[in-house]
Amino acid sequence: MELDCKGMNCPLPILKTKKAIDSLKSGDVLKMMATDPGSVNDMDSWAKRTGNEVIEHTEDGDVHTYLIKKK
Repeated sequence: MELDCKGMNCPLPILKTKKAIDSLKSGDVLKMMATDPGSVNDMDSWAKRTGNEVIEHTEDGDVHTYLIKKK
């Protein structure tokens, strides 16, 4: 599943990520793209808090792409 959060500011990327992750099965991977520079710290702390895993984070210009594996 892919989630485009480009142009959104905190807390929208996290809220939309949570909603998308909730609809997946354990072990599924969500690809989330965001332009909010605060998403780097937000995604890290959210993953630790929820037990989900950010398996990859890449940056291309101002776009941050996260691959998040559901616990």
